[in-house]
Amino acid sequence: MQDPSHATAATADSTPAAATDNVISFDAIRARRRRGTTAARSVGVPPAATASTHAAGGAAAEVAPRSKPAAARRRPRAAAPTGTPLLTIVDSWELALDAAGKSPKTIRGYTDTVKALARWAASRGYPADTEGLDAADIQEFLVAERERTSIATAAAHYRHLNVFWRWIVRERERTASPNPMESVDKVTAPKKAKTYFTDEQERALLKTCSGNSFEDRRDTAILRIFMDVGVRVGGLVGIRYVPDDDKQNDVDLRRRRVRVRLKGGDELVLPLGKKAALALDRYLRVRAKHPKAAKSTYLFLGIKGRNTERMTESGVYQMIRRRGEQAGVQNAHPHRFRRTWCHNYLLNGGTLDGAMAIGGWSTYDMVKEYAGDLALERAWAMHDRLSPGDRI
Repeated sequence: MQDPSHATAATADSTPAAATDNVISFDAIRARRRRGTTAARSVGVPPAATASTHAAGGAAAEVAPRSKPAAARRRPRAAAPTGTPLLTIVDSWELALDAAGKSPKTIRGYTDTVKALARWAASRGYPADTEGLDAADIQEFLVAERERTSIATAAAHYRHLNVFWRWIVRERERTASPNPMESVDKVTAPKKAKTYFTDEQERALLKTCSGNSFEDRRDTAILRIFMDVGVRVGGLVGIRYVPDDDKQNDVDLRRRRVRVRLKGGDELVLPLGKKAALALDRYLRVRAKHPKAAKSTYLFLGIKGRNTERMTESGVYQMIRRRGEQAGVQNAHPHRFRRTWCHNYLLNGGTLDGAMAIGGWSTYDMVKEYAGDLALERAWAMHDRLSPGDRI
């Protein structure tokens, strides 16, 4: 199908300059060729293949330029008022995300996407502002990112831009046209099979830190909490230990409870099993001898680096990876514990509502996201225990 912009140009150029004179001057033909050459260069098509002019019976006719490939074809851009540059408005959006209680990692992912779109649009000569960009620009950006990186990255960009443009419209930063994401094809990455820890793998991980050193006791307590309640790593490192201040203190060993903070800032009190509580008690006794114990308000302290007053998310990831290597467990990371906990909780009779409550989720979809891959295995195990036919 011919590009509408080319068809319009061809129609206009083939119209005689005057109704009484069908002869087009050489200067006019040369001007048309110049226009065709410029258009060809803009899309990377050789000028010779773009247009040719010939006269027949005293009249000139112009051959329509070759259509661009479907992926590169662009419709004429309607004039739009200049909006706020994306690289400027992204700072305001970052403040809005922070005020909404989003985690630093989430904020960074969202803002990095907008910055990438702005840089890409500027490199193409497209308007990198809130009013000028249209759905076709964003669709082209997502295709380019999929080819440059992966479909998973493009899918993440799509999700981030959906949130961003809704905020832009709500803030009245785009008024000349609707939300462009309404006309952008959804990018969905194929789901990959999720990995879970087996009981043998979790036992092997615990065995690597079975000693009595500060590091061993700390790591055992962390592993036990991961296995017991599947807490997010961000919630884990944010647990505070201030035994003399009930308002700040998040640890209640007598009742076997810990308080964590969720992504949006909400607080959640989690139960601890007997073994997790015992491991935490053993850690607290050795924690008291840590050089930063009296100064730090955080439960888990570091042993390396400049700031040992608290263990960071990165430090937890490194610790789990190191323990995994020592135990011969590949692909060990904190989030794998969260999936494994959810599966084991449901496998042993836990309810969906219970999983939602302890996991800090607001929808059943999140339970399915974390443990849906093993739903059939749980159904088989439950049937073995409750087989209706065995009752008769």
